[in-house]
Amino acid sequence: MGRPDASPRGILTNVKLTNPGGRRASHTGLARLRRARPVMSVAGLVVAAVALLPLIYLVIRASDLGWDRVADIVFTSRVQGLLWRTGTLAAAVTASSVAIAVPLAWLTVRTDLPLRRLWVVVTVLPLAIPTYVGGFAFIGALGPRGVLQDWLEPFGVNSLPSLYGFPGAWLVLTLFTYPYVLLTVRAAIRRLDSSQEDASRTLGQGRWLTFRRVVLPQLRPSITAGALLVALYTLSDFGAVSMLRFDSFTRAIFVQYRASLDRSTAAVLGLVLVAVTLVVLSGESAARRSTAQHRVHSGSIRSTPVTPLGRWRWPAFAVVSVLMLIALVIPLAVITTWLVRGLDAREPLRLTTTLIGNSLRASAFGALATVVAAWPVAVLSVRRGGWLGRLVEGACWAGHSLPGLVVALSLVFFGARVAPGLYQTQWLLTLAYVVLFLPQALGAIRASLLQIGPRLEEASHLLGRGWIVTLWRIVAPLARPGIAAGAALVFLTCMKELPATLLLAPTGYPTLATQVWGATSEAFFARAAAPALALVLLSSLPMTLLVLQERDR
Repeated sequence: MGRPDASPRGILTNVKLTNPGGRRASHTGLARLRRARPVMSVAGLVVAAVALLPLIYLVIRASDLGWDRVADIVFTSRVQGLLWRTGTLAAAVTASSVAIAVPLAWLTVRTDLPLRRLWVVVTVLPLAIPTYVGGFAFIGALGPRGVLQDWLEPFGVNSLPSLYGFPGAWLVLTLFTYPYVLLTVRAAIRRLDSSQEDASRTLGQGRWLTFRRVVLPQLRPSITAGALLVALYTLSDFGAVSMLRFDSFTRAIFVQYRASLDRSTAAVLGLVLVAVTLVVLSGESAARRSTAQHRVHSGSIRSTPVTPLGRWRWPAFAVVSVLMLIALVIPLAVITTWLVRGLDAREPLRLTTTLIGNSLRASAFGALATVVAAWPVAVLSVRRGGWLGRLVEGACWAGHSLPGLVVALSLVFFGARVAPGLYQTQWLLTLAYVVLFLPQALGAIRASLLQIGPRLEEASHLLGRGWIVTLWRIVAPLARPGIAAGAALVFLTCMKELPATLLLAPTGYPTLATQVWGATSEAFFARAAAPALALVLLSSLPMTLLVLQERDR
């Protein structure tokens, strides 16, 4: 029998053939599909093993103290206080991010909000601002002797409420992490089929009831996925909490490492942070259980009509404008002010092509390697499921909740013992990015795979195509939006990553992030202004292109 035609007509013709040769072709295709699963399983297990290296390092370090001493440390009042403060901050930032992102996603996709096309791009740009940059910008704007206090001093206002501690950390982390939820929810809203809403309205349900009973259940998986990223980012953040003097686990771990050089006690704190992550992951897993999202019918999704806001049109515009003023305009204005002050004082820009090139190269390698590593894990999670899929996927989240400092030290520990030639090379830095940011690519790719019906792959195998051809010509093109989204998220996060870059970058390999941190840690804000603006600009480019592509699609 000749090579089957790939067209629909050819598929129908080959299905009608019932001779033994046709049956042998079908059996061969299914056998290839079964043989491909072990390959993906092995690849997924390798990725999970690499992602677990920080956890293994923490266990080895903590065991040096003895497990009785570990228990004493865990149940001290200090650790309990850290646990309460860190958990409260993560819950508050996650709740406020969801409260901001869900209405904003609906306004920018489904309503006649003025300048809606502009807001689609602008509202995600705060994600490009590193939290430590946002922290020092808000300190310069709202802190003691900040710009706002200087403006209010002629009116008798000599002091403002303190920005340090929980209020400042909550504000900064919310403003610069809510786009994680916004991106996932907005993509889900674009994929909604309006026929279900029309049916609800036809049965007499109002707009609010239709949204609550029909739309919101469909958005819940995307809200949960975005909220998980926000929660884990908050648990692992170091820049904002350090800049705003909030005593969280990450700051305590850093102080323990740097001040007392007690790595074993710091490892115990890291293990507690991993335990918190497991609790968060368990809740997220329970929330999205049995939520397969691929469509089973072949009809196209109906385009969703724009909902008129009526008399709420301009109030909604004002709310979005104020949000962007706080999250985007104020930080950029403060950074620009420091840049102008530095130029007036003849401060050199300290912005070179080497600095920019190093940042772009490290981020590009990190994004590419992370997407490649996330692919087999996503395939295992979506197509195979079961205990192995859950185990591999859960292991990949281990490094995401840990500070970059802990991940970097763990890779130094294993690199010195297993592969000494990798220390202070681009390869080890790229591996750190993979461990830290694997869940960002994994979540985006997994969401795309959930929408691809598995019968497409089965049909390709039944027609004699190998699993590599099926992957390259069918699955990868259909999953391209998720792959692009994951790569863009990882790229801009690699641009902002600080502790891992400081410890693992090759000697003489400065980046924009390390340049900004070195200047701001010594309170040289004018010196940090130019690299900070370049960092924000370069981080925003892939996100802008991704948003425009998604909007056009």
